[in-house]
Amino acid sequence: MAIATIGYEGKTQAQMIDQLKTAGVELVVDVRAVAASRRPGFSKTILGASLEAEGIGYEHLRGLGTPKAGRDAARSGRIAEMRAIFEAHLAEPQAVTQLARAQELAGQKKIALLCFEARACDCHRAIVAERLCEALDQPIEDL
Repeated sequence: MAIATIGYEGKTQAQMIDQLKTAGVELVVDVRAVAASRRPGFSKTILGASLEAEGIGYEHLRGLGTPKAGRDAARSGRIAEMRAIFEAHLAEPQAVTQLARAQELAGQKKIALLCFEARACDCHRAIVAERLCEALDQPIEDL
């Protein structure tokens, strides 16, 4: 079973949900530090309710979000800097605990790691997916 990743940049909520359903995703694991969005339908409460209405679970793992310095680096196109900041963040206790939780969830059902960036290679969710794939020997599927 693949570990999926998805970014909602440039998508409507309906488009994203259709992609998730087509890919057979059972649970969205939101890995944003701040699960709020100026884009309609992507803030935590409304997104979770909309996913649940479509038969897809939702869990927010805030500890797997990028610290502010990492988000700033990513917005400025400094992806290597963002990766270094996030790799260091993964040693923090909350991140360790929540990475273990994500691993547990990925071992039970098909998950999709959710963040904003359209391209996973520009986003910290790729690092989370890599860690999960190493632990579970599952491929990554970027939606």
